[in-house]
Amino acid sequence: MNVWMRRLRVALPWIVVAVIANLIVVLVMAPAAWITPQFSKATQGHVNLIDPSGSLWHGSASLMLAAGPGAEAATLLPGRIEWHTSFWPLFTGRVRMQMRQSEAMPDPVTVDATLRTATLSGGTIAVPASLLAGLGAPFNTLDLQGDVRLTWTDWRSFNRQTYGQLIVTLNDMSSRVSRVKPLGSYRVVFQAQGAAGTLDLTTSKGPLLLTGHGTLSEASTSFNGQASATPDAADNLAGLLNVLGRPTGPGQVALSFTH
Repeated sequence: MNVWMRRLRVALPWIVVAVIANLIVVLVMAPAAWITPQFSKATQGHVNLIDPSGSLWHGSASLMLAAGPGAEAATLLPGRIEWHTSFWPLFTGRVRMQMRQSEAMPDPVTVDATLRTATLSGGTIAVPASLLAGLGAPFNTLDLQGDVRLTWTDWRSFNRQTYGQLIVTLNDMSSRVSRVKPLGSYRVVFQAQGAAGTLDLTTSKGPLLLTGHGTLSEASTSFNGQASATPDAADNLAGLLNVLGRPTGPGQVALSFTH
């Protein structure tokens, strides 16, 4: 063994230690910007983390939600999303993050993901009613105001199949196109069942009565329902009903959408 081989043999353990140390430093200091684009990609642009700061392990970003396609339909929530990423699960091929929203989410949620699966623990978050405008007509015309809250069960995704339940609660809603305030309170339940899902709309209270059922899949989306007014509010809500859908009877219109 020549002198260079002996020197290399002596130095090799220290080279390995230096490489590992540098890799650990890179991972620990990995910027938050490395992970934020993945949320937009995984949710097809509906959940976006912007203006990130900190690192992959301890960081924060602003939360921007989009009910429909396109950045112009997005709503920026006040406050920041804060996260903490566990280090040791990475050695088993998992990413485990705990996340909370400083102003709109009372309790933290956990994201647990591998290369093929992902799970988001159940939680709840308050969102601005302006988020509904991203759904397009007639929501962008109605300019709804009120208390909107999203609540979901454990949300699981694997092999392009998604399972979970999302409940949208709309309390004391009003619209700039109607003098009747509030119009009512409503509940929308979305049930994800693999590659497809169902949507159910019901009224909790109010002079404006909304009901309907829809189905969603990658190939198509359809919704059929009905809007009507209580007898004492029928005259005041006639104009709003004409905006919502096609008349099918006295004080009653059809709510239908197909894509």
